Amino acid sequence: MKLLYPTSLKLDTQSIEGFSVELQAYDVAEPIPEEHIDAEILVTWANKPGPLKDAAGRMKKLRWIQSLAAGPNDVINAGFDVGKSVLLTTGSGLHDFTVAEHALGMLLNAARRFYEMREYQVRGQWPGHLGGPQPDRPADRFATLRDARVLIWGYGNIAKKLAPHLTLLGATVKGVARHAGVREGTEVYSEDRLPELLPQTDALVMILPGSESTRHALSAERLRLLPRHAWVVNVGRGSSVDEAALADALDEGRIGGAALDVFETEPLPEGDRLYRTKNLVLSPHAAGGRPQGAEALIADNLRRFIAGQQLRNKL
Repeated sequence: MKLLYPTSLKLDTQSIEGFSVELQAYDVAEPIPEEHIDAEILVTWANKPGPLKDAAGRMKKLRWIQSLAAGPNDVINAGFDVGKSVLLTTGSGLHDFTVAEHALGMLLNAARRFYEMREYQVRGQWPGHLGGPQPDRPADRFATLRDARVLIWGYGNIAKKLAPHLTLLGATVKGVARHAGVREGTEVYSEDRLPELLPQTDALVMILPGSESTRHALSAERLRLLPRHAWVVNVGRGSSVDEAALADALDEGRIGGAALDVFETEPLPEGDRLYRTKNLVLSPHAAGGRPQGAEALIADNLRRFIAGQQLRNKL
C-alpha cells in the first residue's frame, strides 16, 4: 500500500511511519509522477486544480483521500469518484484555533478601528477623532466587545473555540445553526429565528460551509435586518455572502462595516468593487492556512483504514 503526502506542508512523517505503508512525497503543483500513480491513499493540501484533476483521471487504484482542508471543495470539484470507489475525509478540527483567532482579531479591529488608524498613518495624518475622550459603549456603533451582542452563524467547532474568548471580553454570544440547542453553555437558535436575532446584533460572525444551501445566505433582505452600526465578519466560505448586496449596504451606510477573509472568487480580481467599498477590511483567505495536528489525524485515520474501521471526518 502506498500513501502520497504533499510537500506544500512540512509534515513530521515519523508519526505515520511504522505502518505497512510506503510513504512518498509529491509536489502539489505538478502531475503525480507515473511511478506513484498506483497509490491507494492521497493526502491533499493546497493542491493546484490542474494537477488534482489530472490525478482524478489517472489514479485508478485510489481508495482514500485525506484532505487537510476543513472544506475539501477542491477535491470534490476535481472529479474523484468520491462516495463510491474513493473515501474522502476532511481536515475538520485542524483549523479551529487559527480561524477563531483570526475572527477575534477582525472583531477587535472593527471595534477599535485599527484599520482606520492605519489609513491615516499612511496618509501622514493624525486621526484625532479616534483618540482622546470617547463615549463608553455607545449604542449607535460597535466600539467594544464588552456588552456587545455577537451572533455566530454556523455554530460548529470553530465557533466553540471563539465563543469563550468573546465571553471573556464581556460579549453576549448567541449562535445560529440548523438545529437549536445549548452547546457548551451558548444558546444556539435555528435559522428560522434570524428575523428576530439579526436586529439585535452588534457583530455577525459568519462561519458557514460552502454549499448550494448556504449560497448567499446573507442576502440583501437579511442585511436590511441588521442595525446601522452592525459589523459583518466572514471566515467561513465566500459564497455564503451576497457580495454585491453587502457592498451596497456598506456604501449606503446601512451597516457599520465588514471584515472578509473569504470571497466568491479567489484571489479577489484586481479592480473588484470590494477593494473600494467603504468600511470594508479585506483579508486574503489567511485565517485557516496553518493546519494544526495534521500528523495525528493522518496517523489515526491510517490506523483505522488498515483495520477496516470507520474513518474520522468522513464526508
